[in-house]
Amino acid sequence: MTRMLHCVDCGDFIEDGRSMLGYKHCLECGEFYAALERGSWCVVQEYGKGGYQYVPQSAAFTTLRETNQKNPR
Repeated sequence: MTRMLHCVDCGDFIEDGRSMLGYKHCLECGEFYAALERGSWCVVQEYGKGGYQYVPQSAAFTTLRETNQKNPR
């Protein structure tokens, strides 16, 4: 059974496998929205040899300033 679904932004056809997974955007529009989302991520190391942690955009400036290893606190 083939379903012909269209992208909600540009109107291009969405492939069957993609539409069955629930996507409503074609590959090009989906990549655009994914790039927008990734642009808002901020990942830092809290201390010298620690693991990376996600920091919300609202706290990124303060956290990055406090975790600079070159400046003493």
